[in-house]
Amino acid sequence: MSDIIGITMGDPAGVGPEISVRALADMPPEDRARTLIYGNRATLEAAKAVAGIELDLADRVVNIDYDGAPLPWGQLSPVAGDAAFRFIQRAVQDAQAGRIGCIVTAPINKEALNAAGHHYDGHTGMLRSLTGAKAAYMLLASDRLKVIHVSTHVSLKDAIARATTERVLATIRAGNAHLKRIGVSAPRIAVAGINPHCGENGLFGTEDGDQIAPAVAAARAEGIDAHGPISADTVFHRAYSGGFDLVVAQYHDQGHIPIKLVAFDTAVNVSVELPIDRTSVDHGTAFDIAGKGVADHGNMNSAIAYARKLVSGGSR
Repeated sequence: MSDIIGITMGDPAGVGPEISVRALADMPPEDRARTLIYGNRATLEAAKAVAGIELDLADRVVNIDYDGAPLPWGQLSPVAGDAAFRFIQRAVQDAQAGRIGCIVTAPINKEALNAAGHHYDGHTGMLRSLTGAKAAYMLLASDRLKVIHVSTHVSLKDAIARATTERVLATIRAGNAHLKRIGVSAPRIAVAGINPHCGENGLFGTEDGDQIAPAVAAARAEGIDAHGPISADTVFHRAYSGGFDLVVAQYHDQGHIPIKLVAFDTAVNVSVELPIDRTSVDHGTAFDIAGKGVADHGNMNSAIAYARKLVSGGSR
């Protein structure tokens, strides 16, 4: 596996260009030599100017041109949405060819992406399509809390329908394999219930007993240290306090709210079960501060550090 990290610049009108060049400037020379930015050279030079940093981008940029670069900061545009897609498309091609070991994505704007004709619900769906993967799971990782999701960008009604025994079991397996890969020898996995108090023996719904409990039992039969379903109002606190290494959340907000509460600026978004490795910042394009030189690149640094861990860990 290549040890080169490929940062995709994200939406050119957002904070992605700035946090990308800030992160590159912060790196020691040996790490910078193992990092590429997939984006637009003119936009990255503009981001350097607003950030007030000196940085030689020579040989560190895989340049992809688009009309009007650099675009105005903070303005939604289908041109920017298409450019963001093409940055990712090129990085995926290079990852599949073994030229880079992990993609680190800066934020994209879903509205701009769809306005450009790229109809995805976000990075994970796009990467699944570009790689031909059958499945991909969103894992949010912080020092004290890690969460993997059974479903993400769907309505709550659809999320409940998707919490089938098969899908919950597949999510448990994916989370278990990923934690082993990053060095957790025997992951302790908690599976959140979907109804209040896990349905209270059918008083508030039967999905926990009918769909989730059988998945946990099947995982345990395979030797996975899985527990649940556990009421969602307590399971995240138990994991944060050290009781579990990973929580399986049944839907987007169930997992996102607790981790953004405890690790808003440091949590890393990791795509699990893709044929390539990808990490990401866990924030948006922040059009309101783009181009003002104030964007914080701490979350980008965390995503890059997680990527380095993946590429140094050997085979997938």
